[in-house]
Amino acid sequence: MQRVYNFAAGPSTLPLEVLKKAQEEFLDFAGTGMSVTEISHRDKNYEAIVRDAENLVRELLNVPDDYCVIFVQGGASTQFAAVPLNLMHNGVADYIVTGNFAKKAYEEGKIYGTANKIGDSSDKVYTYIPELSSLKYTEGADYLHITSNNTIFGTRYPEFPKCKAPLVADMSSEIFSREINVADFGVIYAGAQKNLAPAGVTIVIAKRSLIQDPLKICPTMLKWSVQDANGSLYNTPPAFSIYMADLVLKNLKEKGGVKAMNEADEYKAGLLYDFIDNSKLFKNNVVKKYRSIMNVPFVTGSEELDAKFIAEAKKAGLVSLKGHRLVGGMRASIYNAMPVEGVKALIQFMKKFEVENG
Repeated sequence: MQRVYNFAAGPSTLPLEVLKKAQEEFLDFAGTGMSVTEISHRDKNYEAIVRDAENLVRELLNVPDDYCVIFVQGGASTQFAAVPLNLMHNGVADYIVTGNFAKKAYEEGKIYGTANKIGDSSDKVYTYIPELSSLKYTEGADYLHITSNNTIFGTRYPEFPKCKAPLVADMSSEIFSREINVADFGVIYAGAQKNLAPAGVTIVIAKRSLIQDPLKICPTMLKWSVQDANGSLYNTPPAFSIYMADLVLKNLKEKGGVKAMNEADEYKAGLLYDFIDNSKLFKNNVVKKYRSIMNVPFVTGSEELDAKFIAEAKKAGLVSLKGHRLVGGMRASIYNAMPVEGVKALIQFMKKFEVENG
């Protein structure tokens, strides 16, 4: 067996130590004689996993006591609907559209009320974040929704909006990669398959005072208050994904927590951006101050060369570098679990490719 460096945007690479731990426990979890995928979610051994994962999220992000931490199904895309269904009491909300997923959240919001697009960076193919000081917030809005890191286009908010309405953030592709003040947000949600666990589970962190009165049409499964009251065990949860998330969170804590991870992520991204900025072949089109440290898109300027690069990189053990169909080119997703050695290997290959094809 030979492991490759997996630069996929999601499902993404996971820490090797975590994969080995899961392998070790797969046939017999906690002495039960069963896999974690087989035991009942009502079993005390499984309930302990969920409680541990919740406590680790609280500890690593310093989540205030008046916020719930729940694990739900359906991916972040389901939360595009859950947000208005739980929060749109006055029937109006603001959205900043900075990429494909932000646009999908906005379109979903329009189904349940008036969704005002107060910021939009589509005019420059989502290569920047709108200037926050120029935004005009809607008086009486139920919330302001943002996508904090844009997986496809490689941008992120260097700072977050400040407004009267509760701030709701989709942090799917950057959660646990930088320190945040949870109290600045009304709701944070994140699909796990990019920076935390296999696909199947989504974390929702919400201020309890905001979620007690969901819309009457809100399905029970999408009511955050119901999930909170039942400790994320209202129904059979995505058991294996939560188990893996727990292992990843433990691993993150052992490595120094979010602060240490942010320092490592900034370093990895800095190495890659520095090479691209000094390259005569490769180019990143994102405005520098808005560059993501999780997702780095780049192009050669030739579709033929891009395709050649992707094919030859795969042979060299550098996989899943093809850019999203909306952007083309290449994209290196360098999440928390991507070791610095993987980024250095990518840079060395890029140097070689530039010499041979520049």
